[in-house]
Parts: sequence; structure tokens; C-alpha cells
Amino acid sequence: MAAEVPGGTAELRSSGAMGTGAFRSAWARGTDWALTVKACADELGSLPVGANLGFLYLTDTFTKDASSILTFLREKTGIEHWVGTVGLGVLGCGVEFHDRGALSVMAMKLPAESFRVFSPVIDGTRSGGLSALTTVQDQWLGGQRPGFAVVHGDPRNVGLPEIIGVLADATAPFLVGGLAASRIGEFPQIADRVMDGGVTGVLFRDDVQVVTGLSQGCSPIGSLHEITQAEGNIIREIDGRPALEVFKEDIGELLARDLRRIVGYIFAGFPMSDSDTGDYLVRNLISLDTQRGWIAVGEPVEPGRKLLFCRRDHTAAEQDLRRMLGDVKGRGGADARAGLYFSCIGRGQNLFGSESQEMKIIQDELGDIPITGFFANGEISRDRLYGYTGVLTLFR
Repeated sequence: MAAEVPGGTAELRSSGAMGTGAFRSAWARGTDWALTVKACADELGSLPVGANLGFLYLTDTFTKDASSILTFLREKTGIEHWVGTVGLGVLGCGVEFHDRGALSVMAMKLPAESFRVFSPVIDGTRSGGLSALTTVQDQWLGGQRPGFAVVHGDPRNVGLPEIIGVLADATAPFLVGGLAASRIGEFPQIADRVMDGGVTGVLFRDDVQVVTGLSQGCSPIGSLHEITQAEGNIIREIDGRPALEVFKEDIGELLARDLRRIVGYIFAGFPMSDSDTGDYLVRNLISLDTQRGWIAVGEPVEPGRKLLFCRRDHTAAEQDLRRMLGDVKGRGGADARAGLYFSCIGRGQNLFGSESQEMKIIQDELGDIPITGFFANGEISRDRLYGYTGVLTLFR
């Protein structure tokens, strides 16, 4: 529904409470942060007694108001613990909001000792926040490890891939989440307060049962290759031949005649050897050296690494999204009570269209369950940083 409010229009929709009533989600959009957060909180309605964890995602229109929004939600709901971040869009069950003021929230009631919110880990060393986190974890769980974690990262931190790997090794074996996305140069994260600079989030004990899935937004072209000569992020040779020569063969004669047409369409993909679902990391092509036949990619590379080229493809992306949803339903997600979804800023309206089609596909497959999430500057699944993917977590 839509409500006219002074200073702008806030459109409201809530997926309500599902299952046991332990989860509720709502979204709102508008031009005034105070009116928008009030409308969002009102739409949440009466929460379960003892609701104790909230997720908050906001578009960058409200970045500077993040602290005020958090304070209002804490006072209105009585929920002390909140996590979240900023994105170029936010999402809910069947809806997406891009390029406008919007909020998406979820409130949940979990066993009091089943989760712990943690402050920023800014690098992979013990002095970079990791020591404090592992100390909290040991005091909380003793010698056990959390079952999974939801994390958010600051894209300005160049050490993020290392931090994500270290976190997965030291804490939860499976991470899900995304990197903040903003056009105004500020990237706030929420972990009981507003902060930035590293990776924050919430750890969950293994009795909080979830099922996760990852969907690719690009489809492979050509065959699987091996990098045979490289330095830094420069690929000089593929399969013993000039890298650009192999690249042109894979993309076809039409694109090879005008390489300007590949921008935002063709990417480098790096298959993951330990994946049983054929996952691959998608990285941007930074530049093509037509004189020397070299290719620069957005990832450090080394000889011996496998490589494939891929393209953004709406049809293949929708097929893979439906494949992923079918897979998670088969692994217990059919009876999910709520979900978190983190999608790349290159997906959503840029890949599926402007009518919230990505979230409508998820709604078609999973029904009207509470969902919250955002459009990220990179997605996190397991122990890696992805791009052009959608990462789904369903609470069972």
C-alpha cells in the first residue's frame, strides 16, 4: 500500500510474520528519513515478545541518517541488537528499490545465547580486531565454532578478500553477506552501532538452522583455459599463446572487431576447484593491451590458474537463479520461515529489468516469506568475495 506523508510519499509493504511468528520484515520508501523509518516500524506491527535481533538495510540516500534511523528502530521495537549496511538498493519479498530513499528491515526472535554481534575486523592480524572477536567467541561457545555468520564489509578496505578468508578460518566456517555500496563516499555498517572500515556482522550458533545458495549472473563462453604466463593482475599468455588472441577467439568475430563493445558485458571467470556446483569468481576486465596481447583483470593471477571468459546474460542468469532456488528448496528451504538475500548492483534492474523481477522470481519459488537484503558492491559466500552473484540464506 502507499501512504501520503508530509515531505514525500512512503510506500509500504510487509511480508508479515510466517511460521512460528519469530520473523517479521517490512520495507518503506520516501524522501524524509524520519517519516520513512516510522512508516517502516509501524508496518512491522506488534513483534513477538522477546524479539532480540534486527537487520537494517538502507539506500545511500539515507547514509548520513544511519545513526538516527538505528536509534529510532531500537527505541520503537525494543530490539537492542542490529546489523546491516548501506546499498544502492534494498529489497523485500517481491520488491526492489533502487536509486531512491528506502529501508528494508527484519526483526527476529532467537534464543538469547544463539548469536553474537561483532565489531569491525580491519585486517587479518590479531591486532586488527580478530583477537577481540575470537576472545568473545571462546567466552561464548568455549571450544566450539559458530555455525555461520552474516557479514558486511567496507569496499574501501583493500584487504577484504584476506579478511574474509581469515574470518571463515577463525570463526564460522560459512559466511554470507555483502559489501556496502554508496555513491556519496560513505559506507556505514551497523553492528549495534554505526561504524565503517572493516568487516562486521553477527555470528550464529549451529542450532540456528539455515540453508544457503549462490546464483551466478554470468554464463561461460568458450572453453576452460590455463594461464601460462602472468604477473600481478596481468595475463600475458593463455594455453601458451598470447592472452588477447585466445580472448578474441572465445568472444567471437563480431565483438573482436570492436573491443569497445565488451565493456560491462564480458568478464574473466576463475573456477573454484573445491566447488561441487561449478562456481566461479567473476572479475572485471581492467584493460586490453592490443600491442603486446596482454589482458589486465581485477584479480591477482599466477601461472597454472584456470580461467574462462563469461558474459552477462539475462536468460542464463534467470535460469541459474531458478536452479539455485530449486536446489535450496530440495535441501530444506521449502519450509523456510524467513530469508536474507544479497544481490550484486550489476543484477537487479541492470540484469533482470526495472519491475523487481529478480525478487519476484524468488517470491514465485518460495512464497510470501519475510525477506530482507540489499544490492551490494560484492557478495560474500563461504570464504570468498564474489561479483555479479545472488547469495540467499533461508532460516528453517
